[in-house]
Amino acid sequence: MNPVQPATSGEPGRIDDPTGFIPPPKRVFTLSDVFLDGDGLRAIWGIVLFLLLREVLGYCVVPLLQAFFPPPANRDGLIAAPWTFVFEGGNLLCLATATWLMARIEQRPVAVYGFGPKRGARNFLAGTAWGVALLSLLVFALHAGGLLVFDARLLFGRGVLRYGFIWFAGFLLVGLSEEVFLRGYLQFTATRCLSGLYRWLFHTPHADVLGFWTAAAILSFVFGFGHSSNGGESPLGLIAAGLVGLVFCLSLWRTGSLWWAIGFHAAWDWAQSFLYGVPDSGLVVRGRLFATHPVGRPFLSGGLTGPEGSIYILPAVVLIAVVIVVTLRQTHSGYSPCDASKQSAALDLA
Repeated sequence: MNPVQPATSGEPGRIDDPTGFIPPPKRVFTLSDVFLDGDGLRAIWGIVLFLLLREVLGYCVVPLLQAFFPPPANRDGLIAAPWTFVFEGGNLLCLATATWLMARIEQRPVAVYGFGPKRGARNFLAGTAWGVALLSLLVFALHAGGLLVFDARLLFGRGVLRYGFIWFAGFLLVGLSEEVFLRGYLQFTATRCLSGLYRWLFHTPHADVLGFWTAAAILSFVFGFGHSSNGGESPLGLIAAGLVGLVFCLSLWRTGSLWWAIGFHAAWDWAQSFLYGVPDSGLVVRGRLFATHPVGRPFLSGGLTGPEGSIYILPAVVLIAVVIVVTLRQTHSGYSPCDASKQSAALDLA
């Protein structure tokens, strides 16, 4: 006599399932899942920890530097080179240390945060040359239109070389600190966070593209708004700063590297402040080559903001973007966590 066969319901995982399929046990959510995911430390906590490290280091390092290297008193409202070296140098030291610590915590090489080794020197030099060239074009356009007047030459002989070198070193610190802060670790990690969000919500194959440019837009807004503390800044100048930051992200997207943007940033500020003596986001430096003054309506001449406060900065920003697209070869499929993971693996194998 044949034994009675159990009835089959056709539901997977039941004891009467003829396929014999046994579902895996449900994963228990633990406290570590709040802080970790499959890629290590969750991106949002990485951002919080990075900003916290920067603030803590800033409270320790900058006052210490000011105690050992006190900047001169600012009686005439002009920015002195020693102040730039102390403030920007201390800021860069804090940012570099925070970035290195996060790389250790997340077990990634620092290179993935925009410091890829390929063509770094070439991109830096190219960015430096284009920064001087395009700022010169903007200044000459304002001068030719009668919106900017050169009053006098202030430096001669060795003073030109001395202050030229000092201010380029100072603005290199500015370019490094601002690019490392907003387009280094934060850009990479915010891209990782937003890419995962887009992938989870929409299941789109373009999650990395959307994540990168959403992060770029947010951080570029922060970059522009950060200039509001400058005394002579204007609304148009703030918009221009944000747009320039977004264009710098384009160079990062195409090369996976910050070096072009660092070179351009340093040279653009150097040419404004030292070479032509115009205000840079409302700030004027001590030890500039020329004395100048704007003429006419501020939205045309830039007024106290400088060339970045002129309406002519908008076509200049478009021209910068065109230069990036034409001169910077796309070296990968776009700056994304996926590309950085491949780069990280390659560096580990090297």
